[in-house]
Amino acid sequence: MERLYPLYHSWNEKINVVSRKDVDQLYVRHVLHSLAIAKFIQFSAGSQVLDIGTGGGFPGVPLAILFPETQFHLVDSIHKKVKVVEAVSRALELKNISTAHQRAEKVNGQFDFVVSRAVARTKQLASWSQGKIKNQKSHQLSNGLILLKGGDLTEELQECGRPYIVKKIGDYFENDFFETKKIVHIPMTKKIG
Repeated sequence: MERLYPLYHSWNEKINVVSRKDVDQLYVRHVLHSLAIAKFIQFSAGSQVLDIGTGGGFPGVPLAILFPETQFHLVDSIHKKVKVVEAVSRALELKNISTAHQRAEKVNGQFDFVVSRAVARTKQLASWSQGKIKNQKSHQLSNGLILLKGGDLTEELQECGRPYIVKKIGDYFENDFFETKKIVHIPMTKKIG
């Protein structure tokens, strides 16, 4: 985890992977925010997690560090961001990360969970994830989406048309940044609609 800041700071000078105003807040606004998922669920060994719209590798890279026995597949439609994630993964010698430069809907494979951070509306993420979630449950929590979201989600979650759980990240971390941040879990093993 300590090596993340110098790696991202160096890459951010070449490619804007993290907002320039946020790079000095990397650990709170990106790493800790990503790791809020680990407060919500402990991924079991051998599970597979798809990170849709990973950008610079969030939440996938911090989660891969924390859960070395879980396989993470990080995808993004922006090629240069995937290249940064690949370079960071190599520098940290993370063997449990694979990457792809592709759109979420084109990803093949089955995963226990799909994670994402501020990429699209929940309904769109559910649509992109359809058919990518394993029916076989290996965690206490149902397989599905685990999303990092912010603000008022009432309308967005209603339009999704699925059951959901919302957990305030501020319950885990005392920092003003997390005041409006949430984790949303949406079970996805059964097709709805």
